[in-house]
Amino acid sequence: MQGLMMDVPLSISSLIRHAALYHGDTEIVTRTVEGPIHRYNWGEAHRRAQQLANALKRLGVQPGDRLATLAWNTHRHLECYYAISGSGAVLHTINPRLFPEQIRYIVNHADDRWIFVDLSFVPVLEKLAADFPRVKGYVVLTDDAHLPQTSLPNVVSYESLIAPEAPEFDWPTFDERTASSLCYTSGTTGNPKGVLYSHRSTVIHSYCVCAPDALGISSRDTILPVVPMFHVNAWGCAYSTAMAGSKLVFPGAKLDGASLHELFETEKVTCTLGVPTVWLGLLAHMAETGKTFSTLRRLVVGGSAAPLSMIVALEEDHGIDVIHAWGMTEMSPIGTTGVLKGKMLALPKGDRYKLKMKQGRVVFGVEVKIVDDTGKRLPHDGVAQGELLVRGPWITSGYFEDEAASRAAFDSEGWFRTGDICTVDADGFVQITDRAKDIIKSGGEWISSIDLENAAVGHPGVAEAAVIGVHHPKWQERPLLIVKAKKGAALTREALMGYLGEKVAKWWLPDDIVFVDELPHTATGKLMKSKLREEFGHHRLPTA
Repeated sequence: MQGLMMDVPLSISSLIRHAALYHGDTEIVTRTVEGPIHRYNWGEAHRRAQQLANALKRLGVQPGDRLATLAWNTHRHLECYYAISGSGAVLHTINPRLFPEQIRYIVNHADDRWIFVDLSFVPVLEKLAADFPRVKGYVVLTDDAHLPQTSLPNVVSYESLIAPEAPEFDWPTFDERTASSLCYTSGTTGNPKGVLYSHRSTVIHSYCVCAPDALGISSRDTILPVVPMFHVNAWGCAYSTAMAGSKLVFPGAKLDGASLHELFETEKVTCTLGVPTVWLGLLAHMAETGKTFSTLRRLVVGGSAAPLSMIVALEEDHGIDVIHAWGMTEMSPIGTTGVLKGKMLALPKGDRYKLKMKQGRVVFGVEVKIVDDTGKRLPHDGVAQGELLVRGPWITSGYFEDEAASRAAFDSEGWFRTGDICTVDADGFVQITDRAKDIIKSGGEWISSIDLENAAVGHPGVAEAAVIGVHHPKWQERPLLIVKAKKGAALTREALMGYLGEKVAKWWLPDDIVFVDELPHTATGKLMKSKLREEFGHHRLPTA
């Protein structure tokens, strides 16, 4: 027997339609690429998204066509999100921090037909446009007054494109499993891989993001996503804020500590999201100026592990609840969030921080398992370490037009291999100890490069740290610590080694420390361990 419920398909257009109907006067604020602050509301955003949808129809865009964006977090980018997907086409967000050859690859692999580009990135495309034979034209996200002289073919400004169009559009109804958006991974080896989301997966993921035990986004919030809209759809913020009717603040291209703090204060931001490097820069600005926050209460950190020193500074110096979250492009991206259970609030402060250092606990909708090298399931006891596999309604079932990568990404039961090594405890808290390819195997035991990096970053003279395994004739591998010191810090190998001796087990201590001016990063800000292994993989350890 089946239930007697209406079969109404889940659609991205329903999110902005809801926001316009019931939160139409709620503000959306943007620090524009051109400079001034732009203000409007969800009602106006919906009308302009409908104008763009009409313009796309005039341009001959067909259902399933891929339309790319190369853009910052702005109101115009938000309109692209809804107009492209809502009309039945596929939004393809491109990370401008990718290497040129990677951008060339993904534009052609995705078969993009139009590219919407911010002023900042026009020069990037000018160097590559000749290699895009299938791209029909370019829309610069500005008005005619700011449209630059450019060698890009068939260029139009965004405002002139939508100006003649009516602000009403009959959003089509289609199967909720229809493709909605496309994001490519920014892996450090091989070509990027495409993850193709659906309307169904996006809406269900938005419900999760709004849940109190996830990110708790509500109509009472003012959300400022520092995480870019080209990075896994700003962790779902472009959709969840419409579902909740939140005030939305876009920082544009200015992500320095002073600019962010100004927006936090003037717009009364209550919740923000971003990667650790951004928050470290913000904390440095706060320390220099002696400022604090008047309304900011929640800060979501993800993308890479959050150092304990950063969590402590945000919570104890500024009264902000830090939520450590984890996920992947392949997971839309939310998989775990570090919201503490009620029974944990009474724990001693040190124990609470140990929990906050973990990647968070599993949210409803995501199932996890950990396995050993043979594929055998391991217990969720907080001790057993194994590779993390996941499944759920917003997790990829395969890579776009890449059968080989798809075959390798799943086990025999259809679970997605994350490539992370972790423990899972009885409360569902996941602690990632390393990437499978990064964990250091020393004398039959594992050393977590992540834990060792976090310990090193806790030193007041360390700006950034990376750990790789280097061959050792006796122990197989031993850790090499590579450090970028803070400007003006008189940091020595001996001093740092002594500091680490009080933070980690003796056998975890690095066999050597190398100081560098800069560390390499991927397009999403993660440490590029592959490049470090190329450069330092043959480093001669003093213990060898």
